[in-house]
Amino acid sequence: MKILLLEDELMLNNAISEYLKNIGHMVESFSDGQEVLDNINNTYDLLILDINVPTKDGFEILSELNSKKIYIPTIFISALIDIEDISKAYSLGCREYIKKPFHLGELGIKINQILKKEQNNTTHIKFSENYSYSKDKQTLYFNGEPQSLTKKQLEIVHILALNINMIVDFERFRIDIWDGEDIDNPTIRAEISRLKKALKEDFIKNIRGLGYKIDRYYSA
Repeated sequence: MKILLLEDELMLNNAISEYLKNIGHMVESFSDGQEVLDNINNTYDLLILDINVPTKDGFEILSELNSKKIYIPTIFISALIDIEDISKAYSLGCREYIKKPFHLGELGIKINQILKKEQNNTTHIKFSENYSYSKDKQTLYFNGEPQSLTKKQLEIVHILALNINMIVDFERFRIDIWDGEDIDNPTIRAEISRLKKALKEDFIKNIRGLGYKIDRYYSA
């Protein structure tokens, strides 16, 4: 996963960043809330936000993202223990609230829980205003009508749907779709490009240098 970390305590920031990288995640860390808002985009799979940080606090960040319809799974980490603060965090849409101090392993467990829920919380997913996908039937729909795709194109859509809101890297495509064959990245890109050209709406995002992803679509 590509994770954005906001923590203004340098030692804790470094410890969390190192831990997340060691368990296989990509991490970009910040210590100032306004810097987060200036740099955030839909390429992140998860936000880990401290609340009491300089410039813009964690609550303000999530509130502004909600107003912009940017919905990224969020974990708050905070020394605030009042139930009012915890309630506010969940009312803003956070997935987890971890009270400081905490064991880094607890954070890892929470991340895995979010990852599992994100992959399995529904069998029918909206990709765009008109496109949706049934994981059970492995069928792509446009305005409720099943769409005809090649076997390889449907496999690409399926693996992206199983990892909704998360980046699927080239190695994952190689293993799951090409059965581990020695296929180079340009070949994978070309296949996905043909798929995108066959679609009436562009919902497959190219995350430069990393892979591809589909974000879950939320109606306005």
